[in-house]
Amino acid sequence: MEVINTIGRRKTAVARIYMKPGSGVITINGRPFEEYFPTEVLRTVAMQALTLVNEAGKFDIKANLDGGGIAGQAEAFRLATARALVEYNPEYRAALKEEGYLRRDPRMVERKKYGRAKARKRFQWTKR
Repeated sequence: MEVINTIGRRKTAVARIYMKPGSGVITINGRPFEEYFPTEVLRTVAMQALTLVNEAGKFDIKANLDGGGIAGQAEAFRLATARALVEYNPEYRAALKEEGYLRRDPRMVERKKYGRAKARKRFQWTKR
């Protein structure tokens, strides 16, 4: 089997991963997985797709993460790994789809408008 290349997005974060069968080494932007995602919550979110189908530790993953914050990057990584798992074994699709790991979360930050303090917040109005 050759290298599986997929992409995942969340907010403004983009994750490009290269997955191949191996010993379970995950490298993100040239750094170890545990170093890149310092908290246990972020590691859990990033690995949800792999743990759901009991494939954690069976693939070597090299990922390039860009944009957004660390939480958005973790969710983008999860989407990319879920897509790669479906490409590896189409039988995983039903389980991953049921959990919602194959759906790209479309929520983005609303842009700030002119004449407003933020996207919707207005400046204080004074009567006199």
